[in-house]
Amino acid sequence: MSQAQCIDPLVGKILAGWRYDISGIALEMRGDYVQHLAACERCRSRQRLHRTIDVALIVLASASAGVFLLAFGVIRHFGPAHAFWLEVGALAGFALSALIWLIVAVATPAPMTVVDVARLGARHVHDRLPQEIRDRLPEDLRLKITGQS
Repeated sequence: MSQAQCIDPLVGKILAGWRYDISGIALEMRGDYVQHLAACERCRSRQRLHRTIDVALIVLASASAGVFLLAFGVIRHFGPAHAFWLEVGALAGFALSALIWLIVAVATPAPMTVVDVARLGARHVHDRLPQEIRDRLPEDLRLKITGQS
């Protein structure tokens, strides 16, 4: 089947309206959407695109905030003429970047995406550890990493 075609356009339109985010839906109601995302390559790729954009926005806002803080520190250190207004501008830029970061973090499932990626990375590292080291890990940590209950 072509990637340009959704296997169930009605479900695809519902998911598109939610920006392919089903994290806010009750677990009992997620089943059909999870199955659709598993079966429909188009919707799955669109979901990946949306999560990539969300994470990129968080990274960009974080980098922007860091640059504004760095600018503030440089201005404080060198103390050029009109330093007060430059400092105010740098702090305002930092505040705006922090606000954008907060809005993206609250309005999108990006933080959960980052947590899922971190969990997958931890699971990959855990699986490559020698058995004697894996056995020394606390049970609750082992359960969190492996996702087993």
